[in-house]
Amino acid sequence: MTKSSDTPRLQLSRLRDIGWKLWDPIGLLGPEDNWQDEECAPFADEYDTYLQRAAGMLRRGEERRRVVDYLVQIETVHMGLGERKSSRKRAEDVTDAIIDDKELWTR
Repeated sequence: MTKSSDTPRLQLSRLRDIGWKLWDPIGLLGPEDNWQDEECAPFADEYDTYLQRAAGMLRRGEERRRVVDYLVQIETVHMGLGERKSSRKRAEDVTDAIIDDKELWTR
């Protein structure tokens, strides 16, 4: 049996930093805004479910391409925003940042 202390925990604030900086498909934050700002509090968790799933997919060994495709689908189909020139690039950037962040998962 695995002890809860042995189970990696996702650092949500780090994941939000990545998602809000690199993805933000709805465009809720302006260039100078931060998801931690008081006026952003009502929607700070807007992308959590999608980003957590993407991080979990990568953690379980899913191919990078599948995670990028997932984020593009969320933006274009689920959110109904349609594909824009930046959709795939932003999904790639957020996926790469999740992969590269060695402190995203802790024990």
